[in-house]
Amino acid sequence: MKLNLSLRLASLATIAFTTLIPFNNTPVKASTFDEQAIQQDNVIAIARPYGEGKYDLLIIEQIPDKRDCWTESGSNPVLVDPLLLNYDFTGICRRATDSNGYSIRVDGNDLGLDYLLRLVPRDGELVLVGTPRSGNYQEIVLGSTKGLASGFMKVILNPGWEFSKRAYQGKVLGHFYLSGSRAAIAGEVEETEIASNGDATATPVADTRSEAFFMDISDNIYQPEVEQAVAMGIVAGFEDNTFRPQEAITREQLIVMAVDALDKVYKVDLNAQPQRDIIPFKDVSGDRWSAKKIKWAQWNFLNIGNPNNTLQPTESITRAELIDTMRRLTIHLKNQLNLSPEIQQNQEPVQFSDISGNWAESSINQMSGYCGIATPLNEEGTEFAPDRKATRDYTAAVLVRVLECVESESQQANSITDQ
Repeated sequence: MKLNLSLRLASLATIAFTTLIPFNNTPVKASTFDEQAIQQDNVIAIARPYGEGKYDLLIIEQIPDKRDCWTESGSNPVLVDPLLLNYDFTGICRRATDSNGYSIRVDGNDLGLDYLLRLVPRDGELVLVGTPRSGNYQEIVLGSTKGLASGFMKVILNPGWEFSKRAYQGKVLGHFYLSGSRAAIAGEVEETEIASNGDATATPVADTRSEAFFMDISDNIYQPEVEQAVAMGIVAGFEDNTFRPQEAITREQLIVMAVDALDKVYKVDLNAQPQRDIIPFKDVSGDRWSAKKIKWAQWNFLNIGNPNNTLQPTESITRAELIDTMRRLTIHLKNQLNLSPEIQQNQEPVQFSDISGNWAESSINQMSGYCGIATPLNEEGTEFAPDRKATRDYTAAVLVRVLECVESESQQANSITDQ
């Protein structure tokens, strides 16, 4: 029987639906995430220079009643001095530096998986555009720098576009939306409409961010995905309101998180009888807290253990083992959804500098080109560090990426079937 991933996730209210913006006016599905309106003066989009003539997008939010996070000067373009680069901004500023921390939202639909936000030079300025990951869809223009200069430049959003925050069940998350509408895409919103209708697309949500936050992830690169994983029930924090993002993940913790992630998509029956013989790990007793999920994972997707038939459940798992497990998890999930088990490359993989000859080289390359699930250590440079211990923050992030990528693929497949 074909499983409907979108219906499963909608009923569980666990993950945002993503829908491409077509040229026609075909209705699109609403997101299961809410949207929180925020004070526009407290947020800025910045074109941040890196390399020779290259820029990426940086979003900074000023926490009210704290010292300034940035200063502005000049015009056409407005130059920005991001003061947070000069001191510890924890508890003062919030920032998002890549697609894990921000996405486009149009008429209530999160398009983060289907559009890349990029800054491109055009006609003497930098233009902020949403570039579709697949063909036959239109580019979205969201704003520009209104000029060109060296250094950091302010990105001025076009009429009808504004900043907002992702929210889930009343909790405001760290993920920023650049939120607009089809009218904004078409350029049909006048400047005068912004003040009166600027929050029209945002669903009011009580700002309980202090409750949604863990005190030790405010400056963590994986903060948005950690918060999303927690909201989905894949992972939890600790009683002292910490997440301990750099703590290593053990083998059994990874297995439990992976099975719990799958259970958000379809009902995992831990009491089902395996269809093939399984020799239990010698060091996982039947009454261990993780025993049922480990046995189920052995049957379905697991490929970690030791030659003497032990799991060593409390042993830390490496980043290479993590990504190889994510590849197997992805294939299993795609099979459950009647999708092709082949992992199609939908973006350019990172050319990692330290995985040549590693036993997991193929898996790492595959999962880098599949929605950027495998990424460099701390999201910087070209080092993957396959033998380093996998941390709680990165593990939460890759699990969220797997679910979102398969969800997007399932929706596209269903859209083709329905045509």
